[in-house]
Amino acid sequence: MLIPVLTSLVMPLALARDDAWRDLHERVRAGELVGLSSVLDWLDAHYRGEVVEVELEYEDDEPIYEVEMLGAEGQLVEFEFDARSGELMAIEGVDVEAMKR
Repeated sequence: MLIPVLTSLVMPLALARDDAWRDLHERVRAGELVGLSSVLDWLDAHYRGEVVEVELEYEDDEPIYEVEMLGAEGQLVEFEFDARSGELMAIEGVDVEAMKR
């Protein structure tokens, strides 16, 4: 009896996530947001490291891409980009200079 209950709880969450991704793709296609590939290309051109997490967050109703990178020396650095313009807004972390290209 427990399994059907869990399934009914999980499926709506999965559908909600799917709808969120569809909405994101539509907003990129409509030109409201820059594509994530542009942000990742910029990061690759300017910083060395491995992307470990990407999130689309909202701060004061403004969409922000948060990208976490792991540097060669083990430093974890978070980059915040304006999701509408693709402009770098902030960098948080230790020894970011060592990651610059």
